[in-house]
Parts: sequence; C-alpha cells; structure tokens
Amino acid sequence: MSVHLQRELETLKKSLLSLCALVEDQLESAMDALQNRDGAKAERVLQRDTEVDHREIEVEEECLKALALHQPVACDLRFLVSVLKMNKDLERIGDMAVNIARKAITVAGYSDVEIPFDLAGMWQKSRDMLRDSIDALVNRNARLAQRVCARDCEVNRMKKEIRQQAEDLLRSQPQRVVVWLALLAVARNLERIADHATNIAEDVIYLIEGRIVRHENTQ
Repeated sequence: MSVHLQRELETLKKSLLSLCALVEDQLESAMDALQNRDGAKAERVLQRDTEVDHREIEVEEECLKALALHQPVACDLRFLVSVLKMNKDLERIGDMAVNIARKAITVAGYSDVEIPFDLAGMWQKSRDMLRDSIDALVNRNARLAQRVCARDCEVNRMKKEIRQQAEDLLRSQPQRVVVWLALLAVARNLERIADHATNIAEDVIYLIEGRIVRHENTQ
C-alpha cells in the first residue's frame, strides 16, 4: 500500500467516525426532546440535519477520489466499499433522528399524556447496537459485529409489542390518536436505526473476512 493511500484511508476512517458521533448526538438530542417534551431542542435537531448531509457527501467524495486515484485492490478495496455503504447507513440514521425530532414536537403538545411504551428501552438497545457496530469497525472485531446482527431480533420484538399496545390505546382512547400514532412512529424509527446498525455490522464482517452475510439468516 502506498503511503498516500494509507494516509487517505486513515483520514476516511476518522471522517466516518466523526459522522457517527454527530449522528449519535442527533439521536440523543431527539430522544431527550421526546422524553422531556422539549420542542426547542427538537427544532435544533432539524436544523443540524444539513450538517449530517454535508458530512455524508464529503465522505463519499473522499472514497471516490481514493478509488479513482489509487485503484486499490483486496482489503483496501473492501475498506472503501464498506465505508461507502456505512456512510449511507449513517446518513439514513441521521434521517431517523430528524423523524423522531418531528414526532417529539408533536408529543410536546400533549404534556398531560404519559408515554406508556418502553421507547427508552428500545432506544437503549438500538443505540448500543450502533455503538457496538462502530466499535467492531474500529477494533476490526468480526465477533462483535456478529453479536450486533444477532440482537436485531430483540428490537423487532419490542417494536411489535409497542405496536400492539398502540393499537389497544387507539381503540380505548381514540381522542388521543395523534399522540399514539406519533409514538408508534418513533418505535418504527428506532427499529430502523437497529436495522441500519445491523447493516454496518454486516459490512464490518465483509471488511474483515470478505464474506457477505446479508442474507444468511433468510436462507
């Protein structure tokens, strides 16, 4: 590997980790805004979304530049392909944070309604999956990445439970349909965050082992 390519790959890794930190901060702020009925904080999440988009474009451009200038092969090529895919997943997670912030603004108008769903628990599991998928990348830990993939079904189960609870509340308290639907949408977004964390973990496995595991559990 050339010194120039090595330097560019290290820069790319730092850029990706920086984007991940920004996205996680957006998620933390969105969930805090929801739980504390803080509409102003939710609005700030919306305003910062352009920063996430700009960072995503910068990482993509760095990847394409490295591909064009160095024509890497083997593990270096796998790294660039993986970064491109992870970069897109992180941008989509940023979109989930925006969606949650929008629902937080809606829920903020219902200060008398307690949140009856375990969204905090679901958020903790999704956040931990995201953090572990990035740790797996940093430490090149395929086993940790595999454990992230295995935990996705738990988040899916929690989302199904919340959906059932929401359906029950929609029947028993239809006058609060707006808030129940908003909270159900938050659960859907948390599930999608876990899905994207799983995608990142799968890309880590591909990066380390050269093995595509995306459809292994569906065969």
